[in-house]
Amino acid sequence: MAQYSDELDGVLVALADPTRRDVVRRLGRGPQSVGDLAREFPMTLPSFMKHVRTLEANGLIRTTKAGRVRTCELRRERLAVVDDWLAEQRRIWEERTDRLERLVTDPEEQQ
Repeated sequence: MAQYSDELDGVLVALADPTRRDVVRRLGRGPQSVGDLAREFPMTLPSFMKHVRTLEANGLIRTTKAGRVRTCELRRERLAVVDDWLAEQRRIWEERTDRLERLVTDPEEQQ
């Protein structure tokens, strides 16, 4: 788990904000320009760009610029860091509940 702790922390921090989660959700449908994305949020473009920079710095999105248009694209593979961590947590808790079940139901375990 320690090998991806910094990566996981960054991704979770980026996803902690509802605006950034909404941007990720919208980019899940396909690439969009910053202007199109920003139009849906009640904030100034410079404020919105802070969210874009946070997502980009943590590897969740990639931006490209063509002329005056900056386009954002979701990096789906980056979400695997969270998926891997959740799978590990699920495995740990399933093992614990399995042990608890054995303790409760197996008379030999109770001795």
